[in-house]
Amino acid sequence: MGTTIRDIARAASVSIGTVSRALKNQPGLSDATRLRVVEAARQLGYDAAQLRMRIRRLTFLLHRQHNNFTVSPFFSHVLHGVEDACRERGIVPSLLTAGPTEDVIQQMRVHSPDAVAIAGFVEPETLATLVKMQRPLVLIDLWAPGLRSVNLDNAEGAALAMRHLFAQNRKRIAFIGGSLAHFSIAQRALGYRRAFFEAGLLFDPSLEVAMDAGLDPDTGAAQAMERLLEARGPRVDAVFAYNDAAALAAMRVCQARGLRVPEDIAIIGFDDIPAAAHATPPLSTIAVDKEALGRRGVELLLDAAPAETEVRLPVQLIARASTSVKKP
Repeated sequence: MGTTIRDIARAASVSIGTVSRALKNQPGLSDATRLRVVEAARQLGYDAAQLRMRIRRLTFLLHRQHNNFTVSPFFSHVLHGVEDACRERGIVPSLLTAGPTEDVIQQMRVHSPDAVAIAGFVEPETLATLVKMQRPLVLIDLWAPGLRSVNLDNAEGAALAMRHLFAQNRKRIAFIGGSLAHFSIAQRALGYRRAFFEAGLLFDPSLEVAMDAGLDPDTGAAQAMERLLEARGPRVDAVFAYNDAAALAAMRVCQARGLRVPEDIAIIGFDDIPAAAHATPPLSTIAVDKEALGRRGVELLLDAAPAETEVRLPVQLIARASTSVKKP
């Protein structure tokens, strides 16, 4: 027989009603009492889903490095999907951005969520702290063992991009990536490397360039492209960037150096942000349904008995002029 709220009440020296209110995050308890109950539940291995609570409030947690929606609009679209799914179900969503030095538990108390959706990268310590809160939780564009998650098929997206470049007879294909601590970036890098093996080509590690930590994405990608162009040996003839913002920054560097895109160098990104189609030339990319990513996250969170707890959404190649040379 599993742990019951009566067991938790006994361990925390509180009433059964106090346990129920604490685990449902209902008002009327001190922080000290709530934390004592949650810790007792965690130590006893209690599954908070047994309460079958109704979720009325959901907090969408985003790392501060992701919250510049003007520069990187990806997560603004994911948030729209979350909001739409919540609105249809009578759930009130709220947005919380947090960095590694902030007290995320204190901020969560202000939001008083019944459930949490974590999007993108967060530090492992932050994730572990949130798991201890014993709230229904889902990861979006993020993965951790044993937790519900919704991700894009990042590795397959990278494979699509690489097969497209190989079909254009490109062989020296570079990858501009970010921190591999980001699950999606690590998966795209894995797909990039694997594509050479599947094509029967040797992989040159010098063609994989990571942006310098601490730089904004635009500057970091531009500097990475500069390093690729200044490297000794044969010049790269194509670039696969981990997202569209990085691809567009790389394109600007190439054009400033007098290189023609795609005649001298082909460039492809990932995410299909609005700016990709309006670039000169228009940027080839891997299109993803960002709103569906957020919507599916809410659906998985609310599913009492999901058929799968780790969901991957399909992606699609969008070939534009940045990779295809017009035939005479």
